[in-house]
Amino acid sequence: MSARAMLIVIVGLAAVIEDLGWRRISNWTSGGALAAGLIVHYLQKGWSGAWHSLLGALIGFGVFLVFYLLGLMSGFGALLGDGRIVAAALLAAASGGLIALGYLAIRGLVRRFRMGSGAVLPEASGDGAAKSGDSIPYAPAITVGAWLALVSEM
Repeated sequence: MSARAMLIVIVGLAAVIEDLGWRRISNWTSGGALAAGLIVHYLQKGWSGAWHSLLGALIGFGVFLVFYLLGLMSGFGALLGDGRIVAAALLAAASGGLIALGYLAIRGLVRRFRMGSGAVLPEASGDGAAKSGDSIPYAPAITVGAWLALVSEM
């Protein structure tokens, strides 16, 4: 396994653990991925590699800006480069959709079970803010997308 592939696996695992455990991804994980991607590509292919790494980071940043996970996708963009980041983003979006559907299906079953048992469901907060238990972590989907893009390149 190449150093770049190893970094992609490690960054993915760190991001998933952070997102599932604390519902946030640290700047150390996403920033470290960005720096590592630039360095690895520079060492492998010189300035041309660094340029493609930077383009990948910018594309990853732009694609997932709306999801506020720009750091992680930028990091994966730097590691994957501009040739694989679009595929990773599309695979991440598809994975995210499947994860969200699964989450909603399980949540619906749990609610149906609770209502059938006579349990009282807690009311939603009036301030419109999502509770951490109600949000869906997206790092697993982004990681799956990056890993699938990496595997398809091998």
